[in-house]
Amino acid sequence: MYYNASLAMHENAKVLRKNMTEAEDRLWQRIRKEKLGVKFRRQHMIDKYIADFYCHECKLVIEVDGGYHNNPEQIEYDANRTFEIEEYGIKVIRFTNEEVISNIGWVLQEIKKNIVINPN
Repeated sequence: MYYNASLAMHENAKVLRKNMTEAEDRLWQRIRKEKLGVKFRRQHMIDKYIADFYCHECKLVIEVDGGYHNNPEQIEYDANRTFEIEEYGIKVIRFTNEEVISNIGWVLQEIKKNIVINPN
């Protein structure tokens, strides 16, 4: 389930869980404990990446992006990262910090649209 993650990645994920952004924390409070009918994990390792939120049951990654994700280099990195994660059969959806903070209802509706239970 950790898709080739190293021990160092596990340690890094622990640090990230303790230092979530305001937007990540707000979203986590709305999706944790199967509030959407499926279990999400926060700061979950997938190969050499750490996904903000991951549901193994529906193979869905949710990323919450800050302003630096608008930089050209970061846009390219994110596109490559999404491609590599999707190679595992996992769907990636992204929201900005602003979307999560100012329009959490819409964000939750978009997440619900992408919750599809995989039979595998």
